[in-house]
Amino acid sequence: MRRTPFWAQILLGLVLGVGLGLLARVNDIAWLSATLAEIGQIFVQLLKLAVPPLVFTAVVVSIANLRDITNAARLAVRTLLWFMVTSLIAVGVGLALGIATDPGRGVDLQVAGAKAPERVGSWTDFLTGILPTNVVGAFVEGNVLQIVFLGVVTGAAVIAAGEKAEPFLALNRAVLELVQKALWWVIRLAPIGTLGLVGKAVASYGWDLVAPLATFTVDVYVGCLVVLFVVYPLLLATVARVNPLRFFAAAWPALELAFVSRSSVGTMPLTQRVVTERLGVPGEYASFAVPFGATTKMDGCAAVYPALAAIFVAQVFNVPLGIQDYLLIAFVSVVGSAATAGLTGAIVMLTLTLSTLGLPLQGAGLLLAIDPILDMIRTATNVAGQAVVPVLVAARQGILDRTAYGTPVKPSAGEREPELVAG
Repeated sequence: MRRTPFWAQILLGLVLGVGLGLLARVNDIAWLSATLAEIGQIFVQLLKLAVPPLVFTAVVVSIANLRDITNAARLAVRTLLWFMVTSLIAVGVGLALGIATDPGRGVDLQVAGAKAPERVGSWTDFLTGILPTNVVGAFVEGNVLQIVFLGVVTGAAVIAAGEKAEPFLALNRAVLELVQKALWWVIRLAPIGTLGLVGKAVASYGWDLVAPLATFTVDVYVGCLVVLFVVYPLLLATVARVNPLRFFAAAWPALELAFVSRSSVGTMPLTQRVVTERLGVPGEYASFAVPFGATTKMDGCAAVYPALAAIFVAQVFNVPLGIQDYLLIAFVSVVGSAATAGLTGAIVMLTLTLSTLGLPLQGAGLLLAIDPILDMIRTATNVAGQAVVPVLVAARQGILDRTAYGTPVKPSAGEREPELVAG
């Protein structure tokens, strides 16, 4: 008997979540709302549990793998450049939509009662926050940015130490393999997690809360969809000279998981598998590009969203923005995207943008309630970008396996991971 495809399981969880959420909201069923919230929270916690060891070992191994790649420095530089270029395009899309639609104009919200979020980003915090006060603290607190820094330094030290560091590198590879295997088991729970997360959002927020923010919500979705289905396909067709439809057919499982889990890091093992097995990117290069992308490449959370949110907040608080402000938004988005660090939500990046522009941080509090709804499409956009850039770079460098690109790959016998065959 053929097993139900993973995408169909997630879709079923999504439909059931919406249905149960509406049932709980319309009939005011408190226990059902609480149960849905608990299911979603457990799923997110399981994903977060794997984040520190996954990020550290992935970065260490990815940096160490660069020594085995011809022209490694060129590949690394071009990857980072394409990260910046695509982020700049994405923030341009967000700014254009915000200027065209005026998402905050005429919005009637109680701004006097809005509070600034507890987590606030600033350039000082961002720069000083890269350096941990102690190694253990970074892992205990789950500070992904600091863990990435430690991973980069450790990976560089592994390369410098050469043969003497081989046992340590082997240990990191083993831990990475174990964490990824455990994360696959968590990913198998994605349909149930989807039910809880979507159900909680519907039961908690409903249309009453979304209505005043309808234009902003639509703008975020439209902006991300433009990046997903216009910008990325154009880049794939013109820069990489590959079929964009085959890209989406191959990458769709990772985009689905990103949408429901709202975690780029949690989706990283599936993203890396898709990039190497279905998109033809060499494993040695992908093992560097994908982990780095999962922690620093955020076109949805760090480009489209903060651009629209800054315009929204400025309009709600009647603060005029000039051309220099729009340029500053673009700069913050390109340079500060690592502040999002691959976790659910983009509040740090948003407050970083608002504080840089001198806008009231209370404005971020107005958007917190609908953040889970927006974070779904933002994370899917993030993950798509994390898969697109390695394809672009590999194609331009002549190392892309064009025969393997877009080819469906089924799990080998006995594997329990989600199918990589969309449909």
